[in-house]
Amino acid sequence: MANVLELKTINELLQFNFFIPSYQRGYRWSKNEVIDLLNDISDFKPREVENSDHKTWYCLQPIVVKKKKGNLFEVIDGQQRLTSIYLILTHLNQYRGKGKLKLFELEYETRSESSTFLKKLDEDLVPDNEIKNIDYFYITDAYKTIDNWFLEKGDSYDVFEFTSKFINNAKVIWYESNEDDSISIFTRINVGKIPLTNSELIKALFLNSSNFEDRNKEKTKLRQLEIATEWDFIEQSLQKNRFWYFLNGKEKSVNRIEFIFEIMNDEVDKNDKYDTFRFFNKKFYNKSKKTIDNNWQEIKQRFQRFSEWFEERDLYHKIGYLVCINHKTIKELYNKSIDFTKSEFKDYLDSLIKESVKNIDLENLQYEDKENVRKTLLLYNILTLLNSKIDNSYFPFDLFKNGNWDIEHITSIKDSNNIPSEKTREAWVRESSVFIDLDNDLGRNLKNKVDSFSQFNDDDKFALLYEDIISHFNEKIVEEDLDHISNLTLLDSETNRSYKNAVFPVKRKTIIDRDKQGVFIPICTKNVFLKYFSEYPPKISFWTQEDRKNYEKDLFNVLKNHLKLS
Repeated sequence: MANVLELKTINELLQFNFFIPSYQRGYRWSKNEVIDLLNDISDFKPREVENSDHKTWYCLQPIVVKKKKGNLFEVIDGQQRLTSIYLILTHLNQYRGKGKLKLFELEYETRSESSTFLKKLDEDLVPDNEIKNIDYFYITDAYKTIDNWFLEKGDSYDVFEFTSKFINNAKVIWYESNEDDSISIFTRINVGKIPLTNSELIKALFLNSSNFEDRNKEKTKLRQLEIATEWDFIEQSLQKNRFWYFLNGKEKSVNRIEFIFEIMNDEVDKNDKYDTFRFFNKKFYNKSKKTIDNNWQEIKQRFQRFSEWFEERDLYHKIGYLVCINHKTIKELYNKSIDFTKSEFKDYLDSLIKESVKNIDLENLQYEDKENVRKTLLLYNILTLLNSKIDNSYFPFDLFKNGNWDIEHITSIKDSNNIPSEKTREAWVRESSVFIDLDNDLGRNLKNKVDSFSQFNDDDKFALLYEDIISHFNEKIVEEDLDHISNLTLLDSETNRSYKNAVFPVKRKTIIDRDKQGVFIPICTKNVFLKYFSEYPPKISFWTQEDRKNYEKDLFNVLKNHLKLS
């Protein structure tokens, strides 16, 4: 027998009785939690739902139960809110005279006299000498909080309107499990392995047998199996990180299909954990096969569109870029794509890319403007890949979004704040000295100075040597250009931190080693340090002014159709 998932009003709960097993912790709601619930119900305004006889409702979160016998249910999860509901109902009964509501009963396995204790709550406050344990203390404290809340509202407060909203317009998500092992269910729920997420609840809407009116049970089972199989295929596809991080940047390990439901939800409520489920539940007021088919088709259409974008290289890179820099969301792009032909949509994407960089002046872009430098270099890397007629590789948005990225100077700058620490100075000098140019007197003199230097604990003397070494490796580039975009590249923070303002050839060696290890190095960063922009024969140990100008020329050439250039 299948599990049951449905919505129940508080009024519908009154016909049941509930047993709280010993594996549940005792009642522990604080005053604030009780007051928040009372305020939420008081502030809630039910409104008519268009094209239906229904009204909007307030969601009281899930209650997971297992039937014991007759109308008695074991509460597996949700006993805190169920007890709070009972306490509010007990207080409301004070105003009803002879027409009191017949409440459900709560019995705690560890407190055999609990039912009697709860029934005494409406006979004024329980005497202190009867508060025998910590559970009763919290229950009494919560009840006093409810009593004071209504007292503070004053005589003019409409208690009967509150009562009507509470019992008729507040609903719990009722999940009735048919598994035998209650403790196993409780454990899985509470360690977060099977939380009642929006996607789990929505799946129940699609697969609930009561939503299929077809009398042919085999036909119904076949359709349920078809939806379940397609559901699993979508989830498995979204579990592939390349696809997932192309669509968005959120880390999510399970139930990634929920992303599609979220972008379909036009009634987002950040304060409601189950707003997406509530949105879909409204779509199922008219329970029929047609309702199920239409809603499932909407989900599949989005997934199929996203898959098409992912597979087509041009769309993948342009959409991936726009989503990566938060210029547009997948939801916004999907809604726009509905109104366009494919060629029109591509033109639209190009216009968005131009819009994203319209205020960037490439000729004067400097290191200090890190946000625009990062955006420019990302676009440069993506378009370089896309423009290749031979290489069919894809930019890995999953690796990029899960990494930390620095704006790195290609050749080092003299930075007094980034001088190697005393512990690393000797290693820094030794690594740099290997690449000193010995073809001229200046280089040979520097090498002699480095070989004879031993005062690494003297900050002032080391600072002078540090400046001499940096100057040697920067002698072939104009100093005023060091902070310009043409001396900057993207590099992951771990690689950048590993060599601590090293000179160009040491950076080059480190990046080549990291690339061999399989670390993702953006294509343009790799091109820079592999000297792709150098005339033959290249000066391997130096980033020259000629290299910088060729790199700048390539930047301008790749970005010319998207940036305004002089």
